[in-house]
Amino acid sequence: MSLKRLPSLRHSLALRLTLWYAGIFLLSAGIAFAFFYYLITSTIRGRTDQDLLGEVRSFSSVMLRQGIEAVKRQAVLESQAAGEKKIFIQLVYPDGRVFSSSNMSYFLNIPVAKEAISRMLEQGEPLFATVSSPDRSHEIRVVYALLGPGLIVHLGQAMDDLTRIIDAFQRTFVAIMAVLFILAAVIGWFMARRALAGVENVTHTARRISGSSLTERVPVTGREDEIDQLAVTFNRMLDRIQTLVSGIKEMTDNIAHDLKSPITRIRGQAELALLGSGSPEDYETMAASAIEECDRLIEMINTMLFISRTEAGVIRPELAEMDIAALVRDACRLFQAPAEEKGIALDGRGPERLALAGDIRLVQRMVGNLLDNAIKYTHAGGRVDVAVRSPAGGRVEIEVRDTGPGISATDLPHVFERFYRGDPSRAQTGAGLGLSFARAVARAHGGDITAVSSPGGGSIFTVTLPVRPVQPEMASR
Repeated sequence: MSLKRLPSLRHSLALRLTLWYAGIFLLSAGIAFAFFYYLITSTIRGRTDQDLLGEVRSFSSVMLRQGIEAVKRQAVLESQAAGEKKIFIQLVYPDGRVFSSSNMSYFLNIPVAKEAISRMLEQGEPLFATVSSPDRSHEIRVVYALLGPGLIVHLGQAMDDLTRIIDAFQRTFVAIMAVLFILAAVIGWFMARRALAGVENVTHTARRISGSSLTERVPVTGREDEIDQLAVTFNRMLDRIQTLVSGIKEMTDNIAHDLKSPITRIRGQAELALLGSGSPEDYETMAASAIEECDRLIEMINTMLFISRTEAGVIRPELAEMDIAALVRDACRLFQAPAEEKGIALDGRGPERLALAGDIRLVQRMVGNLLDNAIKYTHAGGRVDVAVRSPAGGRVEIEVRDTGPGISATDLPHVFERFYRGDPSRAQTGAGLGLSFARAVARAHGGDITAVSSPGGGSIFTVTLPVRPVQPEMASR
C-alpha cells in the first residue's frame, strides 16, 4: 500500500466498519470465554467443596464411633496420604484455639478465622472460603464444620488443578484472541468492501458525470437491496437533473428568441432617431413603440419572476371571499369583442353565484390567460365555451373548451412549461408564459390545471380549486 493512500484509508468507511466488526467479534468472543471461565472454575470449586464435605463426614463418623483421639490420628494419616502441600487439617475450639493440627509448614500463613467460625455456628452449616497460598501462586479452598459439641474441624485443600487450568486457559485465550482478531479483521474488511462496492460505483459515476456529461448511470445489480435502492434513486435523480438541464437550455433558447425581436425593434427605432431625418410626429411614434416594447419586456420578466417565486413558495395568494361565477362572466364579457372580431362564438355558463376563497387579482389574470389562449388558437367560425361548476368534494372547476387545431400528444405534456410553444404555435404572438402562469396561480391556491387535447379535436383546459382556504401547496415546501 502506498503512503499516499494512508490518509484516505484512515477516513475510509470500510476501515471503520472493519474495526467495528472486529471489535464486536472480539467482544462477543471475550464474553464467551468469560462464561466458559466462570463455568470451569465453578465446576472445579464445586467438586473441591464436595471433596471437603466428604472429609468432614468421614471425621464426623469417626468422632461418633471412636472419639476425638481417633479423629486426631485420622487427620494425621489423611494429611500424610494426600501430601503436606495438598491438604491440611486442624481441630479447633469455638474461640479459635487450635488443639490439634497436621503439618502446617506449607500453610503457615493460613490463619483460623474467628469470624468464619462465628458465622458457621450461627448458620449451623459448613462454611466455605477461598484464601491465597503463602507464595500466592494458587488458591486454597477451606471449610469450617462442627464435628461435635465444642469441636470444629478446619480443612483446607490446595487448588493446584484449578491454577494449572486457569494458566492454560489464559495462554489459550490470548493466543486464540490474537488469531480471532486477525481473522475478524480480514473477514470484516472483505465484507465491508463487498457491501460498499455499490457505493463506490455511485461515487465513480458521480465523478464521471462531473467531468463529462449527464448520460452516465449507476449499474443496478437487481438484488433490490439497500445499495440497489441507492443506485435506483441516484439514477432517478440524474434523470431529473438531465431533464432540468435540458429544460433550462431550451428555456434559455426560447428566452433569447422571444427577447431578440423586441430588443432589435427598439434598437432599430433608436438608430432611426439618431439619424434625425424624421418629423416630431415620427419621433413620437418611435418613442411610443419603444415604450410599448419595453412594457412587453417588463411584463414578461415580471411574469417569469411571479412564476418562479410562486413555485418556490415565496409569494402566497391573499385569500379573500370572491364570487368565481361572476368573475368568469365578467371575463367572458371582456373577451367578447376580440372573439366576435375573429368570428368566434364565446359562451359562458355557470351558477348565479359560487363563493370561493382566493386572490381575485390572480384568479382574474389566470382566467384571462386561458380565454386569450383559447381565442388566439381558434379559427374563425369556431367556438369557445367556458363552464363553472361545483362538483362533489368541496372544489370548483373552471373549464375552457375550444374548437381549435388541438395539441399533439408530443406537445401536450409540455404545454404548461415556461416558454414552451409547439411548432404550429410559433406563428402566434406571445412569450409562452400564459399557461405556466395559470398553473402557478392554480397550485398557489391549492389546486391544479389539466389539459386534454388531440390534433384537430380542440382543447379542454380544466382548473380545479378548493372551495375553502387551504395552505398553498408551494408554501409547504
